[in-house]
Amino acid sequence: MITLKDIKRAQWDLYVGLLTIEQKDSLLIQWYAPDSFFNPVETAIENQWVISVEEMANCTNEEFMWVKDLPLIIYEPKPSPPIN
Repeated sequence: MITLKDIKRAQWDLYVGLLTIEQKDSLLIQWYAPDSFFNPVETAIENQWVISVEEMANCTNEEFMWVKDLPLIIYEPKPSPPIN
């Protein structure tokens, strides 16, 4: 398992923190730093939710410091719907 401690800043764009559904729900409308809110997004795999490494690394909200220990995965975005 790869964690935040295992990667360098230059790799932040490649990885995201993997969330459970319950973790995703707990982060909705919550701030990770002043004026900065968590933004869980769904990946290409249905019901797989993630947050950015930036959100994880910059979290200063004591209630959510556990995000710094989330397992990391390589980000695969959800495909955009076709344009008709």
